[in-house]
Amino acid sequence: MVVPHAPILNSSSDPDATTGSWIIRGILAGAAVAGACALVTLRRSAKLRSQVVGIIPARFASSRFEGKPLVPLLGKPMIQRTWERAKLATTLDQLVVATDDEKIAECCRGFGADVDNDIRIVCLFLLGTERCNEALKKLRKNFDIVVNIQGDEPLIEPEIIDGVVKALQAAPDAVFSTAVTSLKPEDASDPNRVKCIVDNRGYAIYFSRGLIPYNK
Repeated sequence: MVVPHAPILNSSSDPDATTGSWIIRGILAGAAVAGACALVTLRRSAKLRSQVVGIIPARFASSRFEGKPLVPLLGKPMIQRTWERAKLATTLDQLVVATDDEKIAECCRGFGADVDNDIRIVCLFLLGTERCNEALKKLRKNFDIVVNIQGDEPLIEPEIIDGVVKALQAAPDAVFSTAVTSLKPEDASDPNRVKCIVDNRGYAIYFSRGLIPYNK
């Protein structure tokens, strides 16, 4: 995706960013690369971006790994690990799980997550962002910023969530922010690792699952 005018904040100079991570703020489009991305709902003026909700899409019938949110990790299901880490973020006013499956919903209610029937969704949507949007429509409160938190990120750092939120709050012309990390050489050819190219001014040029440039 081409992202014109998307300044990147280096963590070494930004006290709100996590070490080894960068926060990208963009005007037109974005991609979730490192666990979380935030988008403006455009309900209010950019100056009033104070109400923030975190939504964790959790699908059971994944074609690549069915039931992944319920896989146990050291005694707790993955979705619980992700939710507990996300709860440590200080910028979220509410955190909900958006799921299409009663087993996941029951599991989440068991550890105290917000996943009542009004937030349950039918996952006819292929993208997590689309599922977040569907869940947002069913919430009883209007929010200015929506954070899409990947359900399979049990080790997500809450500082990353806070970073993408604060980046939007600090940039009134931006409509999305996302986090990226330095690419490891062994991940270069992995299509599951989204790559982000930046120019020498620190602006994002585009995102790709393939190597950039790609030799066809």
